[in-house]
Amino acid sequence: MRPERLLERIRRGRVRNVGFDDLVRLLETVGFRLDRVRGSHRVFRHPRVGRPIVLQDVEGQAKGYQVRQVLQVIESYNLAPGDKP
Repeated sequence: MRPERLLERIRRGRVRNVGFDDLVRLLETVGFRLDRVRGSHRVFRHPRVGRPIVLQDVEGQAKGYQVRQVLQVIESYNLAPGDKP
């Protein structure tokens, strides 16, 4: 799914059945980069965001609460797909 389309879907409250790879692609298009991997946890960082985003891949799906956290950070910091960090 295209990152812009996924972002609109999440904004409408549809946080279930979000593909893990799709959520990672969304994070990368707003400027996050993979910092490290520890077990099933993937830690992403953004130069303008003070805290990391931690995601877990559960059978190809992202956890709902993590999808909501991603949306909260994107909206709090006014990040948009295609923005350069």
